[in-house]
Amino acid sequence: MPTEAEHLAQSQLGDRALAARIAAGDHAAFELLMRRYNRRLYRLARAALRDEADAKDALQDAYLRAFRSIGQFRGEAALATWLSRLVLNECSARLRRSSRRENIIPIVRAGAGMDRVCAAADSGRSPDQLTAREQIRQVLEQKVSELPEALRVVFVLRSIEELSVEETAATLSIAAETVRTRHFRAKGMLRELLAREIDLAQGDIFEFGGPACDQLTASVLARLA
Repeated sequence: MPTEAEHLAQSQLGDRALAARIAAGDHAAFELLMRRYNRRLYRLARAALRDEADAKDALQDAYLRAFRSIGQFRGEAALATWLSRLVLNECSARLRRSSRRENIIPIVRAGAGMDRVCAAADSGRSPDQLTAREQIRQVLEQKVSELPEALRVVFVLRSIEELSVEETAATLSIAAETVRTRHFRAKGMLRELLAREIDLAQGDIFEFGGPACDQLTASVLARLA
């Protein structure tokens, strides 16, 4: 039996209609909103804060604020943009609190200060392929996290969430040309970081030592005997 939230999802409510239902206290409509935008907003928070637990906490707090204030949504911007700004505001507040606690000022700040929660599972891939893909994903996440915040947030919105230049500019309240410049710089820095990682690792390609070396050596000696 489909849930009320699933019925709402099938109805494909527009931004203003969805916001109106949430403002009236409809929790099923709010569940639909979260499931619709979870992935994008989590990625945005993760890009801003660089920590998985902090990003999840920030996203939850931003959602609570959204639920309380969604009556203020007038539809001038897309609902995703309105939510993204709430998330960025929450992330900025957390960075400021962290900065005060540690007496450290962040070097670079963002300019503006899940469609579905879960993607479909990989199919048709061997365990080794899935393990290799996971390792590559971890390296990429680490290198994206090393980008300066202003570049990192733009990269996530443009390259990972695939927002247009105009959508990214609206989300971050910065000029379109600034988006283009930051995205270009982010991709260049990411290429350099990944190239450095490859240079360090290439000496270990097809490594043959330890037990494997011992086993082959012993096998050859045994055959000679």
